Amino acid sequence: MTQTRSRSRSAARLAAVQALYQQEMEGTSLPRLLHEFHEHRLGATIEDETYHDAERDFFDDIVSGADARRGEIDEKIAGKLAAGWSLERLDRPMRAILRAGTYEIIARPDVPVGSVISEYVDVAHAFYDKRESGFVNGLLDAIAKEARSAQV
Repeated sequence: MTQTRSRSRSAARLAAVQALYQQEMEGTSLPRLLHEFHEHRLGATIEDETYHDAERDFFDDIVSGADARRGEIDEKIAGKLAAGWSLERLDRPMRAILRAGTYEIIARPDVPVGSVISEYVDVAHAFYDKRESGFVNGLLDAIAKEARSAQV
């Protein structure tokens, strides 16, 4: 994979997490959400910071897929949480990270598990401290062991 493609996929993942977070916060419809990100966020300059141009189809797949399969994804995440924890106890950015990562694990066999986990741990670093990044790593790894037992 080229460095540029890798960077555009990383940008797509971060944008997908932001889009899923926004969708949960505001209840934005999927078509409107995708349009808004295509027109105003992907590859844009916001507050003097230029964002890497995200791989648009990859972004669309993560956001649309995580939205379409939210029930199944939430069940997988909830099934790996410690006793006494529920998905609702996690804050919205964490839910968005885990939903996007879980979607990629269960629906994108073309992307290696190690890449998926590593990328979403990096996304978690943008929002959280080390402890939460470790949580993302452990939870996505547990989901991957079950969902992609042949690859892990």
